[in-house]
Amino acid sequence: MKELIATAAVAVCAAFAPAIASAQAGWPDRPVKLVLPYPPGGNVDGAARIISEQLQAAFKQPFIVDNRPGAGGMIAAEYVAKSAPDGYTFFMGANGPILFSPTIFKRNAYDWKKDFTPVSSVSFTPLVLQVHPSTPYKTVADLVAEGKKPGNTLTMASPGAGTQNHLVSEYLQRESGAHWTTVHYKGNAPATTDLLGGQVQFNFDQISVAGPFIQQGRTRALAVTSPKRLPQLPDVPTLQEAGFKDFSTETFTGVLAPQGTPKEIVARLSAALQKILADEAVRARFQTLGSEARGSSPEQFARFLAKEDARWMPVIKQSNISAE
Repeated sequence: MKELIATAAVAVCAAFAPAIASAQAGWPDRPVKLVLPYPPGGNVDGAARIISEQLQAAFKQPFIVDNRPGAGGMIAAEYVAKSAPDGYTFFMGANGPILFSPTIFKRNAYDWKKDFTPVSSVSFTPLVLQVHPSTPYKTVADLVAEGKKPGNTLTMASPGAGTQNHLVSEYLQRESGAHWTTVHYKGNAPATTDLLGGQVQFNFDQISVAGPFIQQGRTRALAVTSPKRLPQLPDVPTLQEAGFKDFSTETFTGVLAPQGTPKEIVARLSAALQKILADEAVRARFQTLGSEARGSSPEQFARFLAKEDARWMPVIKQSNISAE
């Protein structure tokens, strides 16, 4: 009887194999959703709309940007993690929603290592440490010295607990021995508004947002988090130059598929993204966002995520970062 059942199972699999292979070969034959953890506007949304346009041209099917903000990005990520792994729903997120939000929000909503298959990185964006111009701080050393004073009143604007902006601030405190109060906002816009108004003294922000305010003199840049100085801010030192020799970081965006998505589909989408992101016209569009377009193979992206996870999770735990 067992042999008959095994034989029947093999026969059933064999019968469906051509249909599965045909479906994969014909992918996509209907619209594909690219689910985002943020509202329209901002770098991730801008990056998603650039690649969705290019993917639609490459595959002759709509790639629809589906914005599902909330809960530190977990609403969107959990939705994709629980979606059918058929190649028609993908997640495009950033550092926080992909790696850190379940830990920070203390919700076992998903685990990127178990619930997702990495497809490709998309873009990388450095951060700028900037202060309100009314403050006396001209260098990172000035800011750190103030932060070491007992009872100091330094405040840092964060767009949300567990964002890369927040984690860089925690890292700098841990490494320098300084301390300041972190004020969490519901997004980057209100955090920026209060920095410009002088309600908080400084923040870490993406160059695409910070650049115009620095040029207008509405904020003053002290350092950038990239390994090299930025062409937009050639006179602003890196954090490495400011004394943090081994430190550099960027916010990233990347695409993930629900675990179980056919490898052939993942490979095809990854190859398309790598080709798109290597195109000079596309790269120029990403530069207007202050970002570098950079695709990767699924294996490369998985290794990168594992490295970032190992790097930042200790910071989260040692700093007791929590959204509660």
